[in-house]
Parts: sequence; structure tokens; C-alpha cells
Amino acid sequence: MDDFVRNKLTEWDLSEWIKIFEDEGIDTESLYLLDSQEIADLIPKMGPRSKFKERLKLLKKEQNTANPETVDSSAQVCPSTSDTSDKGKRKLDLQGESSQCQSPARKQRLANKPGSYSEEIILSDVKNIMSSVLQKIPHKDNKLNNFLTKEISDLKTDKREVVGVFGKTGAGKSSLINAVIGVKDLLPSGDVSACTSVMIKVEANMRNSKYEANIEFITKEEWKDELWFSKNFLGDDADQESDQKDVNDCRDIVEKLSALYGQDWENKSPDDLINDKYFKEIPEFLLSKGKILTVETAKELSAKLVRYTRSDPKDGEGKDIKRWYWPLVKCVTIRVPNNDLLKHVTLVDLPGNGDRNKSRDRMWKTFVGSCSTVWIVTDRNQAASEPEPWEILESASSYMGNGGQCQHIHFICTKSDHIEDSEDHSAADVRALILKTNDRAKKAVNEEFRKLKEVKKHFSDESFRVFTVSSKEFLKKKRLDRDDTEIPKLQEFLQDLNDCHSETLNYVSGARGILSLIQGASHGEGADIKTAVYTILQLKMRDELDKVRKPMKETQRAFEKCLSEGVEKSKSSCEKVLESVIYPPNKSGRGFHKILKCIVEHDGTYKETKKGKQINLNMKLSSCLTESIDEEFKKTFPNEGKCGPFNGVLNSFSLDTKKMKDKTENKDVELQLIFLSTEEKRMKTKLNKIIRDRKKTIYSSLTTTIETNMQKYYDEAKQINGPGTLNNMRETIVKHVRGSKNVMFQKAKDVMLKQLDDLMRDILDNLETTMQESIELSLKTDCVSIPDVTLELEIVKNHYKELKGSSDEEPPICPAAAQLITN
Repeated sequence: MDDFVRNKLTEWDLSEWIKIFEDEGIDTESLYLLDSQEIADLIPKMGPRSKFKERLKLLKKEQNTANPETVDSSAQVCPSTSDTSDKGKRKLDLQGESSQCQSPARKQRLANKPGSYSEEIILSDVKNIMSSVLQKIPHKDNKLNNFLTKEISDLKTDKREVVGVFGKTGAGKSSLINAVIGVKDLLPSGDVSACTSVMIKVEANMRNSKYEANIEFITKEEWKDELWFSKNFLGDDADQESDQKDVNDCRDIVEKLSALYGQDWENKSPDDLINDKYFKEIPEFLLSKGKILTVETAKELSAKLVRYTRSDPKDGEGKDIKRWYWPLVKCVTIRVPNNDLLKHVTLVDLPGNGDRNKSRDRMWKTFVGSCSTVWIVTDRNQAASEPEPWEILESASSYMGNGGQCQHIHFICTKSDHIEDSEDHSAADVRALILKTNDRAKKAVNEEFRKLKEVKKHFSDESFRVFTVSSKEFLKKKRLDRDDTEIPKLQEFLQDLNDCHSETLNYVSGARGILSLIQGASHGEGADIKTAVYTILQLKMRDELDKVRKPMKETQRAFEKCLSEGVEKSKSSCEKVLESVIYPPNKSGRGFHKILKCIVEHDGTYKETKKGKQINLNMKLSSCLTESIDEEFKKTFPNEGKCGPFNGVLNSFSLDTKKMKDKTENKDVELQLIFLSTEEKRMKTKLNKIIRDRKKTIYSSLTTTIETNMQKYYDEAKQINGPGTLNNMRETIVKHVRGSKNVMFQKAKDVMLKQLDDLMRDILDNLETTMQESIELSLKTDCVSIPDVTLELEIVKNHYKELKGSSDEEPPICPAAAQLITN
């Protein structure tokens, strides 16, 4: 059984029959060959059998419509090679497959509609082939066999795009997500009183046809720390300067404790409140395990999740619930069955400004940094003037931009169907007025975006797009046409993110290369030409590595210059920056005491209220350093990942194996050169992902190094109590920053430059080591004991040509990278 059949049965709500299909060895090819009696044997129950037959009929019809040259269902897919014993018959079959797989109509269809069922079939078939080949490789411990085993195991198609959804409660985030993914009752619409900081991921359920939720809790130790902090914040009256309490912070803490304990927390210590009796209904929390909820419908799941994701909504919903467990929840992952839009996309409903809890805050930063797209959701009528969505964008921009991988910011204005005095106009006039109002809102939002200097350091105007949407009209269509609501545009965008054509092509290309290596290694002829080609490739690789190394070295020198300027600015301005945080102009000393206590307790960070801004002293102190390199960093590591002195130059690396393959004198090493070509592409894809992940760590290293250096000062300040606590904490922090500024900022610079140098060395070492090993194994190894893969290679080559289309050209080199190489 293969993934295609398993996915189809799950999609068709027939997952209970997966085991039987698996036991009978039903793969993609045999699925299309099943007759009525065989189907009856597999599915004896009439109801599920009828459903299966109808779905299979529709699937065959879809394939036939897409490929009119197909004569019968048995020819719809290129068959797997799980059984290649009858080689003579298979060779005859392959001739038919080759002509079928190369039909112009089918090429055109795949070019126009990547990610179709046909691509699923191709990918499934090639995975089966490579699994079969892996089983055939002898278990002898030699270099080639070990290499082949690793190469096949490393073939992956792990595409996953993350879309982060920000916006204040009441802006329509839940309604938007429900409408876009087509599941009406999944996320409940909220009001301000129901707002929590729980992060919610929504993705596809690829395992079965149920609605599932995986609830991840904070640890018991973390909750105990929060209890100590909360009780001290509310009840510490030892210092007279703490009489003036921050009303908003106190209200948030009381709400959190009351949700979980009712009124039972007020006269009890943190040790009392951590007693197991309070968590009998959630033993998973005590065991540090996730809690799984599985139900049949979205509505059922939404009802079960209320107490884990929302505070008491005070509107009758959940009126019988005595305990609300959202204070203990770190993240909820909701899995939706039979949803193509979520197949390779995860939507994450995020709070705007991190979290007080350290583990939740780390998770928030990780999610924001992994978003390829961000949706900022707000009410259309206040889109340009409402400060909160713009504050969210500004506060998260560095995590999304230079510190992340975000390529698209979508500002989504909801409730776009609202128009005043609509009863006085005809339906056509109302529609025209709504569309006109929406256009004005888009222009106002775009103008506001252009004013955001800090955000523009990370994102260009091209990455910013405005949508005016109406979830209500999308479902009811009273005033607007379906397309007017712009929900279809967002669905189309998600569908494009789901496009796995490149991942499928990469897998099939890699399989083609490995099979070419196996087939080439089984032929011993051409020793002289192998030696000649080996020598040429050695010289070529040396030249290409130099071309990659030179721009990277120049980039290091550019960063050295920027950071040196940043260090000097940091040293001269750090005390003023520090004073802006610990001596805020609009806070009295008595009112600020608790806030500064919180800042040192949380190692330099503090989120004022549930909906307030986050204070981050470490980021403030490192701000001159990050500002000094922002422009250079964006140029060096663009989130598009195609240009720059790292990604761009790496992408231009080439051993010219394709040109060498086309030369007549190299015919005897054609298969080896095909392998080297695909290995080069795989290597570059892998390294581009490494660059994408490592650049986030490099960018954040400036703040991380400052935080590490400040840690001992925070720890010292934590011990201060009694009269004069506020002034003593301030003096301790100021004294240490003043005393360490000549070392601290230079250390941050050195750490970043070291990480840049490590990345450069790792890229060059990976390139050289991997390609050198591949060259050695392909041109200096002859092994007649490995399996014959002639038939498998022919099938995979046909699949590769079908996916690739008529063009077999390499992608163009980024002009900026080409310029770097030339220079």
C-alpha cells in the first residue's frame, strides 16, 4: 500500500478499510485495476462499498478527462516496479508508457495545474520504486551501498507553509479563518472578554476523517513560577513604594487565577494551588503530556475546546463550566479532515505581542519567525486609524523580516459589507457604495504602510497587499457577489502555497539521479573517459568554490564595518536608552516599582497587560547594533532566498555537468553526469534551507548576547527588596551597563561575525565534501553486484520529463548574484 491509496481512503471517509487494503497490497496501480468482485471482497459492507465505487469512478473520470489519450483505467498511471520479474513483458509495457507519459496534452495540463491528482500518483509511484530499490541494495558494508542507502532515505517532500494570523479580538479573525477554509463552526467568534493568549494552529488531518485537537500545556514547574509571580505582584505590600498597583496588570492576573480556581485562590499559597486536586480533569498536565480530543464534527470540537482556549465569555456559552484551563495551555493544534487548502499550509492564530510566560513567548517567536505569510486582521472602518494592528506589525516586523522568513504581509480589512443608511439605496447602489468604500480603505491602508520606517527596513511595498473581505457576505451573498468579498482571493493564495510541484519535481529528480548512479556503476566500460571527466570536474569545482567564497568574504567585511559603527553608537547612547526604559517619563516611581520588578524577574522582558506592548530591555540595548546591520542583512539574506551573496551565489554554483553530458565523447559517463547534476541541485536546495534557518539565529544573536551578558545583573537585581527597592534596582542595572558597555557590545559584534564565518565555512565544506564524495563514487567506483535498475530508471525518467515539461533548461541566475560573481 502507498500514500496515494491511504490518502484517498482517508479523504473518502473510508479510513477504517485502510488495514484491509494494506494487507492485500493495494497500491496506486492496482487501485485503478480493481473490478466489482474484488471491491466486494475488500469492502463487504454495501454502504461503504457503494461510496467507494462512486468515488473511484469519479477519480477515473477525472483522470480520463485530464488525459483523453488514455484508453482504459489500467493505463492511467505508469505502473510501479514492485514486481519486475517478467522483464520481457515489462519492456513492451514501457514503450506504451513512454508515449503515453509524454503526450503534449498531459504536459500542458501538468504545467498549468501543478499539485493535481496525477502528480500525487507520480510521486506515489516513484516512492514505491525507490522503496523497492532500497530493499534490493545488498547489505554489504561498502562505501557505495552505504551511500545509496543514505541517499534514498534522504529523499523527502516535506513542504509546509505557515501563515500567521494577527489581530485584536473582535476584528473577525475566527470568522475569516472559518470562511477561508470552508468550515463554518470550527473557531468560535469572540468578544473582548473572551480574549486569551493561547496560540491556535489549524492544519489538515492527514491520518483520518475525524476532527482532532492536540492541546499542549505549559509544565507544572512553569505554572508554579507564574503563581509565585502573580501572588507577589498582587500581595507584596512590604515596600511602601508599591502602594500604587497597575490596575490593568492586576485585573489580568485576577482573571487568570479566577478562571482556573474560582475564588479558591485568594487566601492560598502557590504551594497550595499547585496541588493535584485542581487538575483531576486534566491528568495530562500533571504528566507533561498533550491532551487529544477527537470528534466527528467541527461544532463538537469547538464546544469541547472552549474551556482550553477562551476565558469565560459571559454570554451563556459554557455556563456550566466551573474551571477554565486556558491559563495552562501553551498551544492548541486543530486538525481538519478532507481539506485541500490545509494540506501543506498551517494557519496560526497568534496573540499580537508575545507572552509573559517564557515557554509561550519562545513558541510565539518561533511561529512568527517561521511564517512565510502574515495576515493582519482589522475592521475595515478603522483599518488606517486603529493603532493596534499597526503596533502589532511594528513589534513583530523584525521577527518576521530579517529575523524570519516572511515574504508576504496581507492587511485584511474585515466586515467590508457594512455601509450606513443602506436601506435608502437599491441593491446595485449598495454594492457600488461598498466597493467604493473598500477602494478608499485600501488606499488609506497603503498610505499608512508607507509611513512605517521600522517596518520598511524589512519589507518592501511589493510584499504588502490589502484585502477587503466579508465572511458574512461570502456565505450569504445578499449585497455582494462572491468575488467581491475577496475570500476567493485568499483561498487562491492558499492554494498557490499548497502547490507541491517543486517538491514533487525535486523528489523525482533526486530519484532519477540515484538510479542513474546505480545503473552507471554497474557498467565497467569507459575507464579513460571517467578519468578525464574526473580531472575536469576537480578543476571546475575548485574554481566554483572560489566564486562562492569571494562574495561571502566581502560580505563579512561589510558586516564588520557596519557592526563597528553600531558598537560605537551603542556605547555612546546605551545609558540614555536604558533610562528611557527604567525611568519612563509617564510613570510615577511608585507605579513603576512593580513593572521594573517584573522586568528583572523575566530577564529583561515584560508584557504590560494582556493587550499591551512588550517591554524588552535587551532589544532596546541592542537596537543600535541591529539598526546598523538591518539594510546589509536584508540585502545579504533576502527572504525570497534567490539573490544575495549567500543564496544567490550558491544558486549560481555549477559544475556544468549538463553541458558535459551533451558532448558525444562523454556518452559512456552520461548516467554519472546526470547523477552529479541532480546531486548538485539537491545540495543547493538543502543548503538554501540551512541558510534560511541559520540567518534567523545570526540576526537574533545581537539581542541574545546582550541578554546573556545582562543575566547576572538581572539575577542581582532580583535579590533586592525592602525600602528603596526601586532605586536600588535602577542603580544596580545602570552601574553594570555603564561598567560593561566597552565589552558587552563588542562581544555581541564578535558573536555575530563568528556565526557568519561559521555559516560560510559550513556552506563551503558541505558543497566540497558532498560533491567530492559524489564525484568519487560516480567516476571511481565500478560495482557489478548492485541491482539492475534499467526498468525503474526508464519509468522515473518518463515521470521526470512529464513533470518538467518540454523545457529542460536550468533556472536563470539572479542578476545580482551574477554581478557578484563577475566582480
